[in-house]
Amino acid sequence: MRTRIQNWLDERFGWEDLIAPLRHKTVPLHKFSLWYFLGGMTLFLFGIQVITGIMLLLYYRPSANEAFESVQYIMTRVQFGWLIRSIHSWSANLMIFTAFLHMFSVAFLRAYRKPRELTWVSGMVLLFLVMGFGFSGYLLPWNTLAFFATKVGTEITGQVPVIGKWMMIFLRGGEEVTGATLSRFFGFHVALLPGITTMLLLLHIGLIQRLGMSAPPSVEAEWKAAPEKKRVMNFFPNFLLREIMAWYVALGVLGALAAIYPWDLGAKADPFAAAPAGIKPEWYFLFMFQTLKLIPARVLHIVDGEVLGVLVFGLAGLLWVLLPFFDKEGSQRRARWTMGAIIFALAYIVAMTIYGHYAK
Repeated sequence: MRTRIQNWLDERFGWEDLIAPLRHKTVPLHKFSLWYFLGGMTLFLFGIQVITGIMLLLYYRPSANEAFESVQYIMTRVQFGWLIRSIHSWSANLMIFTAFLHMFSVAFLRAYRKPRELTWVSGMVLLFLVMGFGFSGYLLPWNTLAFFATKVGTEITGQVPVIGKWMMIFLRGGEEVTGATLSRFFGFHVALLPGITTMLLLLHIGLIQRLGMSAPPSVEAEWKAAPEKKRVMNFFPNFLLREIMAWYVALGVLGALAAIYPWDLGAKADPFAAAPAGIKPEWYFLFMFQTLKLIPARVLHIVDGEVLGVLVFGLAGLLWVLLPFFDKEGSQRRARWTMGAIIFALAYIVAMTIYGHYAK
């Protein structure tokens, strides 16, 4: 039966030709190989997001008058609705967390080196899109915390020179955060961002398939000196089975968090109420938010502090995306500078996130 199915697929789709690259693909084996699982884990959590998002979409109503009540209905009246919503919310946070870990693991292993520059760039754009998913989805329950956090976030976008005002109005659908903002964020979250992400994800996976997985420079040098030490593992089925076990671990952590710490809904947003004290964005924007809070209103009595902060973060993000083009092959001095920048970026993000969490 199995052979007949394979032959049927092969006659119509060229099945053997399609899976041939998987049969020949290998994964380098070394002491850092554990980090290779992070990319697949992020992809797995994205799949959880898609499945649970579709389930929530069956009951959700994207309007200011009905959004909060529809989520409340999901959590209280729909069977296991509270669990599905909790899994969706927790998996979003875990997906962003594993995406950040994946990014820094690639950076520390210098897996962005020639010829994998476009793999890094496409991965960075995917990270920005994932954060966009988080930002757009945060408003959809239309609760108090999400409403005012979105208001703060879009106001920061408005500080971008020249185009900031236009960007803020585009995101909000007007001058203020209203039902039009909710409708726009819903469109971004379920249509625009998924479409762009799917196309870019296919490109990213295609580049990884074409170029393979990179070994760190130290390991490559060791293998070059002693070729007999080089070890690889077949991707299919050996590495894939181990990847699936990593997915089980992620699923276990996700299920435990969703069941033990159900995602709270809070109170319905009131646009005419005062903002709650100590309003903060989600943790993945916290380091930027806290930095902007620490910058004086006027720097040197000339430049607006928030504008300067937004420009610095924008420039830093651009340089980070272009990281492979600064770390030239064979230049030890550039490699040390690049590694120093990576360590500084990681330390700064972690320190400012912790500080922002506890700051009042």
